[in-house]
Amino acid sequence: MSEFNRMTIVAATEVVMEFKSNNDMDVLDTQWDIVGKCDSSSKSGRAAKLAQHALNQNHEVLTELGKISLQRAIVTLALESPPVTRNNQCWKKLVAGLRFDGFEIVEVRTEIEAERPWGRPQTETSQQLVRMLPSDLPELDFQEAESEVEQLLERHAFLDARGHLTQAVNAFQRGDWAASNSQLRTFYQGMLDKIAENLGCDASQNDDAKRQYLADDKSGPFFIHEYNEWENDRGRPAFILGLWARLHTHGSHPGLSDEEDAAFRLQITLITGRLLMRRFDERKKSA
Repeated sequence: MSEFNRMTIVAATEVVMEFKSNNDMDVLDTQWDIVGKCDSSSKSGRAAKLAQHALNQNHEVLTELGKISLQRAIVTLALESPPVTRNNQCWKKLVAGLRFDGFEIVEVRTEIEAERPWGRPQTETSQQLVRMLPSDLPELDFQEAESEVEQLLERHAFLDARGHLTQAVNAFQRGDWAASNSQLRTFYQGMLDKIAENLGCDASQNDDAKRQYLADDKSGPFFIHEYNEWENDRGRPAFILGLWARLHTHGSHPGLSDEEDAAFRLQITLITGRLLMRRFDERKKSA
């Protein structure tokens, strides 16, 4: 699986084209050995071709950091953008895409000693990538979570829920945070409904009744009380309803949102969806 998702690479190439001239890109084409593969009469067209080439080929290229993948080279170059570029929408999409990939951009300050004894030291700032989570924890890989959840939804014919998840991810990748949030809540609701119905709950019951069914002995119970996923008396914190509330307090039309909040909602919903769908899958296998 690629280190970066499609949104990240497209946004990174857009950022690069914001502050690099065509002549600069000609030099990079030579350095990266992609001369003639990303030509276009416009910078936007060149960005699109470069992103497509990186997504399809992603061969190793020579950089100041040594040989790295073309995708990593583009992202690294994008981090060198000047402050004015970091106010643009393409930068916001890059930040959101990297969060989905498990990376955070941090500003690093380096003090440079003065060249002369009477001079003042200078402070140089740069943008660097750091992993939000250890790289050796595959269970927390959000791209893998998306792929596995989609496979499990498909396997059990939860087609409506799968459709809402696909729309949520697509909206996130184009930077439409509000639409992504809305589809995520609908996906979460639809997934829980279908789990309840497949475990014997009457499909005509309302959403609250289906959640309660998953907490009752009739379903196993499906929700694990010892993990505080649900409490019948509602007197203690419950994760399932807590996440439901966090996905938004104003129903499925949450309005405006920023990229950090949207990325958090997508990540936690994917991880939770994978946990519950795995549990349901095991239940059906042992039935």
